[in-house]
Amino acid sequence: MSIPPIISIVDDDESVRVAISSLVRSLGLRALTFASAEAFLASSMLQETACVISDIQMPGMSGLDLQKVLLDRDAGIPVIFITAFPEDAVRRRAKAAGAVGFLGKPFDGQAIIEHLDVALQQSALAH
Repeated sequence: MSIPPIISIVDDDESVRVAISSLVRSLGLRALTFASAEAFLASSMLQETACVISDIQMPGMSGLDLQKVLLDRDAGIPVIFITAFPEDAVRRRAKAAGAVGFLGKPFDGQAIIEHLDVALQQSALAH
């Protein structure tokens, strides 16, 4: 029996972290939550993470900054963005850097599930 993949959820809003982690766990996956991009990057879970679900706008490092660090480190971790401000310019930038998804809040749980399926396929191919 294989160990379920870890989905790391990075959002400064605790209620969002709780809601998404509950959804992720309901799919039989493991969820870790982080209140900031810095906390995620400082964790020992980078190598274990199969996908990151991150807010765009957070105090300190933004989700786009997190994505850039992951790319610079060649981490190979797919990123799904969620944001209360789904601006086209930000969407284009995120997608151009390889984001798997870009969802405006509030979002449909099914949309997260569909993006997670794609991200986990990418992650499996990368590892």
